[in-house]
Amino acid sequence: MSVSNFDELIQLVKQANVKEGGKRKVAVMCADDEEVLGALIEARDSGIADSFLVGNKPNILKVAADCKMDLSNMEIIHETEVAKVGEICTELVNSGKASVMMKGLVATSDYMRAILNKEKGLRSGRLLSHVALFDLPTYHKFLVVTDAAVNIRPTVEDKVGMIHNAVQVLNCLGVKTPKVAAVCAVETVNPDKMPATADAQKLSEMAKAGKLGDVIVDGPFALDVAVSKHAAKVKKLDKLQAAGDADLILADDIESGNMIYKCLCNFGQGRSAAIVAGAKAPLVLTSRSDTHESKYLSIVLAIASSL
Repeated sequence: MSVSNFDELIQLVKQANVKEGGKRKVAVMCADDEEVLGALIEARDSGIADSFLVGNKPNILKVAADCKMDLSNMEIIHETEVAKVGEICTELVNSGKASVMMKGLVATSDYMRAILNKEKGLRSGRLLSHVALFDLPTYHKFLVVTDAAVNIRPTVEDKVGMIHNAVQVLNCLGVKTPKVAAVCAVETVNPDKMPATADAQKLSEMAKAGKLGDVIVDGPFALDVAVSKHAAKVKKLDKLQAAGDADLILADDIESGNMIYKCLCNFGQGRSAAIVAGAKAPLVLTSRSDTHESKYLSIVLAIASSL
């Protein structure tokens, strides 16, 4: 079953929970955060997920009391030392008690340190990458963007890992053969002045040779060609499968990825979610500026990616 918007994705997760006889759980590192707790409560009340709230219990209860939040069916595990909180969360995931790990009121560096711990963390041997999902009124289906937050200046090998992670997420949404647009500033290959275009060409060739699995990669594309049939036709690129119909926008580096992501968040007038993929379990790593809805939908996406 393919889903094309967040309402359908929410129903997909609910149906899976009913089939499994219960909701999956999120392990939250340092859960004394109002916005995070609010998103977790919505996830619980909407039938998406239950939670382990790990951290300073008095602080968690105070935040809940101050905001008149009901923490019923959420198990609170008391620990004040940040490193130990991270260990508890990763153990909950490694033991199968939780399916997702989420960042609460804790520094990203401490959150990632717990995940990357060689002995107790959630390393899988794969590259970690940020995968953002957008449901936009101006586009005809879900659109994924990678990578806006984790990989700073990825090599071709890194980009292969980023594609694999994003494709796995798209497969969970029912997209069997995702169409990837490797976006650059232009459509012509200029390895000397624009190495991103050479990377895009190489990735496209690898995909055509069957080296990337069941995926289509076209590029180099400017962004308009990736999402606009009109632009693709004008530039005589409309015969390429990803032109105007991309499922995934592959950015060249973190700067371009982050700008695409923030532009869609602020100007796209749609709904968004984001996770970090490539670990043993999906990771919810939301920004402080993300909306409550985006935090909730990120939990939905993480649970859907764990099914």
